[in-house]
Amino acid sequence: MSTASFLDNAPLTRFHKKLLLQSAGGPFLDGYLLSIIGIALVGMTPELRLSTSEESLAGAAALIGIFIGGMAFGRVTDRIGRQLMYTVDLIALVVASALCVFVNAPWQLILLRLIIGIAIGADYPIATALLAEWLPAKKRGAMLGSLVVFWFIGATVATFVGFAMSAVFGDASWRFMLGSAIVPGAVILLMRIGTPESPRWLISKGRVAEAQQVVRSVFGDDVDLTGMAREEAPAVKQLGFKALLRGQYLRRTFFCGFFYLAAVTPLFAMYTFGPQILGSFGLGEGNMSNLGYTLISLLFLLGCLPALRWTETMGRRPLLIWSFVAMLAPMIILAVAPSGPAPLVIGAFAFYALASGGPNILEWSYPNEIFPTEIRATAMGVVTAVSRIGAAIGTFLLPLGLDSIGTGPTMMVAAGLTAAGLIVSMVLAPETKNRSLAEASAVTSSRQTPSDGSARTAAPAVLDREP
Repeated sequence: MSTASFLDNAPLTRFHKKLLLQSAGGPFLDGYLLSIIGIALVGMTPELRLSTSEESLAGAAALIGIFIGGMAFGRVTDRIGRQLMYTVDLIALVVASALCVFVNAPWQLILLRLIIGIAIGADYPIATALLAEWLPAKKRGAMLGSLVVFWFIGATVATFVGFAMSAVFGDASWRFMLGSAIVPGAVILLMRIGTPESPRWLISKGRVAEAQQVVRSVFGDDVDLTGMAREEAPAVKQLGFKALLRGQYLRRTFFCGFFYLAAVTPLFAMYTFGPQILGSFGLGEGNMSNLGYTLISLLFLLGCLPALRWTETMGRRPLLIWSFVAMLAPMIILAVAPSGPAPLVIGAFAFYALASGGPNILEWSYPNEIFPTEIRATAMGVVTAVSRIGAAIGTFLLPLGLDSIGTGPTMMVAAGLTAAGLIVSMVLAPETKNRSLAEASAVTSSRQTPSDGSARTAAPAVLDREP
């Protein structure tokens, strides 16, 4: 059995669970930092005298940084490996978060949020590729998808931390809200030290002996590695960034990037400007806005939990399509009834949050499953970057839209984007349930639909390349 097929069929071990927690640190910090800026803006805006444009840039800067980090460091990770980058990016994030405490001008805040975003954007392809390349096939979709659960845990924790700091110390506590990311960042950094390199990546670079050593250090010396060098030998022609721009890889890049964009653009806008959005619906008095915002954060998290099971039972494709259908209805309600009663508005937000669980978890599994090892991190970085273009634009335009065209038309634009995500998913979404990484990433002429419930033996790596 080759290393790839052994890893695809390996039992779930303590090592896998530990690696999941380490990899989840990036999404946790992303959710934490994105959510807490929405609360910090309340005290930050008057103290730094932020204009509407500067306020929008402060909210969107991290998303722009994620675009840069994903585009630049996904390819770097495929070139030099996952292990080194796994810790370097978190060091940059912790340092930038600490410096946020000393901000005294709008440009400083925007610059630091940009740097934080670059570090987070780099972590997405690094951590998800490393995790995907170690996980067994039957648990891969759910465990990759669970990373978004940690995103929402981070976002939910941030709302409680932010509102608690605001209640105890007042609006002036915004500096410490932003700097509070130092604590989880440092803990995650320490957890990642000593994480082994991906054996799939080592094999793709022809470093077979190192791959054997890594696998045996985790699973023991009695692991059967017969035939590993022959079956997992690197392709004669190595793939690079340009491979994402042609043939089926271009279709896959477009599919992943667009459905990711359609799902996260409204979501990020809601998180960054949640209190302001609820206020625009007339729910900004007293604690109603804070209560509604916290409830919606929790529901985004809860919506992911059943989706983690459905991705392995229902499959990736039907889960994605039906989730987009369910997300579209509340968006239309918010668009046509912007002056509706509070229960209707909060109910629509809540239903959207619950329904978004499917796309939210598939954003993490699809890009890591349908691209081969040589360009897996590159693809995840590009897909993340593409999605953040829309998310950054949406986050920048949302407050301007609320001010200029009103709440109803702004929500209608979000509904249109959700409908576009549904159409693209119906046309392009593949099925990768229970497939080995080699099969899921293979270039084929039809959708990948397994005929049985078992993971198949990995095909030779050299056959999984675009001609």
